[in-house]
Amino acid sequence: MVTGAGGMLGRDLVAVLSARPDARVTAAPRAELDLTDPAAVRAGVRGQQIVVNAAGWTDVDGAESQEAAATAVNGAGVANLARACAEAGARLVHVSTDYVFGGDATRPYPEDAPTAPINAYGRSKLVGELAVARLLPRTGYVVRTAWLYGAHGPNFVATMLRLATERPQLDVVDDQLGQPTWSYALAERLVDLGAAAWRGDAPAGTYHGTAAGQTTWYGLAREIFVRAGLDPERIRPVDSDRFPRPARRPGYSVLGHAGWARAGLPPLADWRSLLAEALRPSGPAVVTTGPPGSESLVRG
Repeated sequence: MVTGAGGMLGRDLVAVLSARPDARVTAAPRAELDLTDPAAVRAGVRGQQIVVNAAGWTDVDGAESQEAAATAVNGAGVANLARACAEAGARLVHVSTDYVFGGDATRPYPEDAPTAPINAYGRSKLVGELAVARLLPRTGYVVRTAWLYGAHGPNFVATMLRLATERPQLDVVDDQLGQPTWSYALAERLVDLGAAAWRGDAPAGTYHGTAAGQTTWYGLAREIFVRAGLDPERIRPVDSDRFPRPARRPGYSVLGHAGWARAGLPPLADWRSLLAEALRPSGPAVVTTGPPGSESLVRG
């Protein structure tokens, strides 16, 4: 079962699972399954073996003024899902975020690093993580990801490809470090983890589902332009203070990937190779120009 099946990652999860002959998929978009309704969640999970939770409140800036609402979904809603999985005997693979960290590190955060969220969204997601650990100590899996882009929703890569046709030059943030991660590649790894969890090969706990390597938004923008055959010199680096936002962003969002060895699975590939695959015209879930999104990192 895939919750949040109408979102960018959810749609990729459904596509990956649908291509596997040994999987029967229940797609549960937000309109059909409200995580804040315990009875509906119990009914939806009943009979499932593996649940991948790609649902959640994702409006980072909106959470600053609506923290209770964000926590109702990202915290209490996840607890509802974990309880339902415990009752049904299902494994839960829950997608979380790098925003549970403070963003002040100088080396990749390991899976067991102390958490210290600096905004309401991060706090709401941490409540969900703690619920999974408490309610499903042996069958709950938290996978933190960051800087997602894909074919099925607003994201930085699609935005850059669109803006490249509209503006001669673009100013892009160059003082935040992270790991651009293709949602389709993450979906494949989440499915692999769920299968390993069901077989009993993957210990419960926290994993980091981000691409290897690191870059800034400016570095990512240049790579997008290069891959698209555009002039990367049209991109200019600027600091984050040029783009004031309601929610503080972590300056350092690089995650370590040692946990995958516990499950006998490889970590995701380097961000550059994943970007090349995502932009390959004949590849799966190709990323092209999309609707507005991520303009808060770009000015032209």
